[in-house]
Amino acid sequence: MGVFRLTRAVALPADEVWPRVTDWRAHAARVPLTTVSSATASNGVGTRFVVRSGLGRIGFDDPMEVVRWVPPGTGTAGHCRLEKRGRVIRGWAMIEVRPEGRGTVVVWDEEVRIRLVPRLLDPLVARVGRLVFGRALDALLTEATVKTKATEDN
Repeated sequence: MGVFRLTRAVALPADEVWPRVTDWRAHAARVPLTTVSSATASNGVGTRFVVRSGLGRIGFDDPMEVVRWVPPGTGTAGHCRLEKRGRVIRGWAMIEVRPEGRGTVVVWDEEVRIRLVPRLLDPLVARVGRLVFGRALDALLTEATVKTKATEDN
């Protein structure tokens, strides 16, 4: 299994960061060759959605379920845990959004098991996960900062 951790700090309050890092359609828009179907407009424990990875008819579905959902509060961290329950990809992701000083720290831990990929390639799976999801997370957080800055400048 590939295991990786991403940590990012942003100069925004946790209550602005949380909806961005838990917007599943926005995640898929930043990960190449993926789309989200079956995502509900609301979030919370029990929310299920399917991420489709592939090109044209060649691809696979990655069904997920939110099994923990605790939004951040005043001075307290928020936590969201996803369980990946697909035939090709299994594992979990835990996203923590923690107020820190005047900003927020996001910690994303993930464990990925890809069917038919030998354990020997786990370090490669982790490296690719770190790269792909790191870029997606950076885009979500940068867009939040840019949008907030534009609002402040007006």
